[in-house]
Amino acid sequence: MPIIIPQDIPAYSTLANENIFVMHNERAMSQDIRPIEIAILNLMPTKIETETQLIRLLSNSPLQVRITLIGTESYVGKNTPLLHLQKFYKTFNEVRNERFDGMIITGAPVEHLDFEDVKYWKELCEIFDFARNNVQSTIFICWGAQAALHYYYGINKYPLDEKLFGIFKHTKYVKYDPLLKGTDDFFYMPHSRHSNIHPEEFKKAKDLLLLAGSDKTGVSIARSENGRQIYFMGHMEYDTLTLKNEYERDLNKGLEIHKPENYFIGDSMTDINTVWISTANIIYSNWLNYYVYQVTPYDRDLIK
Repeated sequence: MPIIIPQDIPAYSTLANENIFVMHNERAMSQDIRPIEIAILNLMPTKIETETQLIRLLSNSPLQVRITLIGTESYVGKNTPLLHLQKFYKTFNEVRNERFDGMIITGAPVEHLDFEDVKYWKELCEIFDFARNNVQSTIFICWGAQAALHYYYGINKYPLDEKLFGIFKHTKYVKYDPLLKGTDDFFYMPHSRHSNIHPEEFKKAKDLLLLAGSDKTGVSIARSENGRQIYFMGHMEYDTLTLKNEYERDLNKGLEIHKPENYFIGDSMTDINTVWISTANIIYSNWLNYYVYQVTPYDRDLIK
């Protein structure tokens, strides 16, 4: 089944060229099917790249999925053309009276700030409350996951001595959780962050389940007991070249940065160890099926 997005959004032609079944809104309206409604709160500066990555993952499903892109009103980044934001993004105020089957809240490059010092923190807290009561299941990514854990559970983050940057091997700690169904006992995930959460604080949270992690990355995938909140500390959505682009960007800025670990093959800067893509597709498909489609009511107004 297709992913439903506007025909003129950049992701449409990109994914169509990859033989991904995309459908524009007008065609979708002609079909007598209730699509799964997924909202994406995109806090990343590279919004077009991030929205395309997430839409690509959500397309790997037999379900018809309609995407609503959301941006913050209290802060508008300068890296995405304003026309793109005005055309394809809604504000939270425009959707606050709606309900969604699923939601994704991305990371953001604000790890050096205390949560309460982030310009859009108050608005984000409203969205966290909205997600808890009006969304069947929400994925929080990287800084978005740290922020949500802080808001919901009071779990703090701490700065790392150096950036956690590269592709890391993870151990699956639970055997039969639906989110990880079909994945191997060990799998890989990209990470790109300057902070981590306190593992002892995580363990004290009563209804949090640790699904996967490693000594190097700490907690990497977790969820609430009821499956309404899913936490990814890494970036399963990253494309093959994302870490390379981040590395070259930081080098060009004169920042102190090491090569992404386990990413380049040998001394090459072009041969990349792409070992996480299949796992990413499995996990996002499992989320759509087991934590959204199978449990969400047909009438979204019944979500509470």
